[in-house]
Amino acid sequence: MSKTTFSAIKADVGGFPGHATVHPKLMETAENNLKGSDILLDYHITHCGDDLELLMTHRQGEDSDEVHSLAWDTFKKATEVAKELGLYGAGQDLLSDAFSGNIRGMGPGIAEMEFTERKAEPLVAFMMDKTEPGAFNLPIFKTFADPFNTAGLVIDPSIHSGFTFEIWDIKESSRVFMDAPNEMYDILALIGAKGRFVIKRVFPKEGKLPTDEPVAVVSTEKLYQIAGEYVGKDDPVAVVRSQSGLPALGEVLEPYSHAFLVSGWMRGSHNGPIMPVGVDQARCTRFDGPPRVIAVGFQIKDGKMGMASDLFDDPAYDPAREESALIANYMRRHGPFEPHRLPLEDMEYTTLPKVMTKLKGRFESVE
Repeated sequence: MSKTTFSAIKADVGGFPGHATVHPKLMETAENNLKGSDILLDYHITHCGDDLELLMTHRQGEDSDEVHSLAWDTFKKATEVAKELGLYGAGQDLLSDAFSGNIRGMGPGIAEMEFTERKAEPLVAFMMDKTEPGAFNLPIFKTFADPFNTAGLVIDPSIHSGFTFEIWDIKESSRVFMDAPNEMYDILALIGAKGRFVIKRVFPKEGKLPTDEPVAVVSTEKLYQIAGEYVGKDDPVAVVRSQSGLPALGEVLEPYSHAFLVSGWMRGSHNGPIMPVGVDQARCTRFDGPPRVIAVGFQIKDGKMGMASDLFDDPAYDPAREESALIANYMRRHGPFEPHRLPLEDMEYTTLPKVMTKLKGRFESVE
């Protein structure tokens, strides 16, 4: 049987109201554009905050011109509807007027993986709003390398040898492959600097699965690096397979029971706690946040996604939501001061450089 490709492609093409959520008309437009496609095996449309999320399965492989063109066309049509409705930031993630064959580097975030289906293929699509790609570093690391999170790393022979991490330096446009657990400390030295080093993919080292097929993949697009100025949050997506030679579903979801701090939030310039929520609660209203994450699960069979499961729509995550609300209050009380506001080096695409230009010549040397 041919390999299955799962593509998660997202874009902010207009918020309702402000940056809060996605208007139902945009979801309807996306539905109408995807349902007639003869290249998709299946699809699911959802949203996280103000991001329109397209989840698709097909046989075209990664970086397919046809699939990317379909997604781009969907976002363009949704943008036109957003303009008609007067939605905020209509088309803000579409940084080009013309599709050039591949959607990468054009604004939307992309996480794609091609894999050989197992007899049972559980897969989770994670989607975040009001944060950056490095926000997935902590939960992906905990899932595939932390035995205090993933008991299978200790007791399951099929994953006991660990996993290989593909880590990108998104400022230098380079990557490195590193193995856990033997290079664990070196991995942490990199990915702890989540604004620069980002986990892109995870591969099995040995066991039941092919070692050249990813078991987790994260979008790594940073909008300001593409546009040359601040145009919006990056709002990453990730796709993670589970069970049968991989961490169990519960081990994949467990890292989100802690409201860890991420960068983004209001105007992309503040640190705040991630809040795991069901899709219906993925509306960012508190200071345009706090940052949200949703998890939609599927049982893939012959390329079909079937029914979607809203995995964080569960009272088990109430403590994490309460923790997030408490941390949000604490961070907000710092106002424009660090650590609520991002460090100076991360403020390059805000008004801060203009302030420094205005003050040029007024700084005096001190001995």
